[in-house]
Amino acid sequence: MISDDTECIIVEQMEEGLKIYDNPVGILTNNPPFGYHLANLNNYMNLTPCCPENRFSSSLDLQQYGMGMGAIGMPGDTSPTSRFVRASFTKFNSVCGDDEESSVTQFFHILDSVSVVKGTSLTKDGLDDLTTYSCCINTTRGIYYYKTYNNSQITAIRMTGREKCRKTLCIHELIDTQQIRYVN
Repeated sequence: MISDDTECIIVEQMEEGLKIYDNPVGILTNNPPFGYHLANLNNYMNLTPCCPENRFSSSLDLQQYGMGMGAIGMPGDTSPTSRFVRASFTKFNSVCGDDEESSVTQFFHILDSVSVVKGTSLTKDGLDDLTTYSCCINTTRGIYYYKTYNNSQITAIRMTGREKCRKTLCIHELIDTQQIRYVN
């Protein structure tokens, strides 16, 4: 995925050659190819964050018994395809404030909705397949935000003018141990 402040594209090297797609959803996951993910979203156009209407039968008095029922049918497994659908739905229906903290917080909540938790997905070799980290970048202000599986606190690294002019690579230690703030 390649993006800037205004647009996002996907570049995939495929057996038949290089594929470039516009990315109207701003979401990327691994296999299957991106074109499949876009087409697959058609299967979920009935999902809504709103209260569902009874379309089953006018002869039955079917009632909503809890919130979130407009999204019944959204896939919940940890496959890339299901995670793409959930991330897309959550992104397009989430509400965010206008400030940076709200945007960053909302971004990580969206990613948390598709994070793979240790033990819920095993490789063929019996190893854990999990979301090791999540990140985003404010390209305008030059701030890289991340959190890891072991540290759910959001960490930010600013690309200051001084760091942009360095002649050597600047390495920041990854904070991968849980940061808990005790208030008493």
